[in-house]
Amino acid sequence: MATVNYSNIKLKDKKKALGLKIAIVTAAWNETITNNLENGAYTTLLEFGTKAKDIVKIKVPGSFELVYAAQLLTKTKKYDAVIILGTVIQGETRHFDFVCQGVTQGIALLNATQTTPVIFGLLTDNTLQQSIDRSGGILGNKGVECAATAIEMALMKKQFAPKVKATVLKK
Repeated sequence: MATVNYSNIKLKDKKKALGLKIAIVTAAWNETITNNLENGAYTTLLEFGTKAKDIVKIKVPGSFELVYAAQLLTKTKKYDAVIILGTVIQGETRHFDFVCQGVTQGIALLNATQTTPVIFGLLTDNTLQQSIDRSGGILGNKGVECAATAIEMALMKKQFAPKVKATVLKK
């Protein structure tokens, strides 16, 4: 969904994110694109009340490494949400498929097994122009969407997580 068209996430209260601690993990590969995504996420978090000191920005070499960094951050229990940002652009080999699938499955697994929401901000585009369009171009900025989603999910976590009891599996 393009940022310019999204309306399901309404953050009317400009102080909605006050007190939230958010980590942003950004892939360094395709840095022009990923820096735009990171800037969009960061400024959106600030706009909705997250303090700069409560936002941690971490760089990893590429998109595949986003999962590992997100796992480390979720296990610290220090963050209300973790945002991952990267871009993979289709090339001539199947590398695109393996990276996209690995990151998607890894983030899905973290969301299914950890209590900290991990927000999926991986652009999976066919061309560089599509990535440009989705990282601050004519289709908006996926980083902005991810920040809005992180706020909503962090608030949901605060509302419901204390009420959820852990299940211990017996051998």
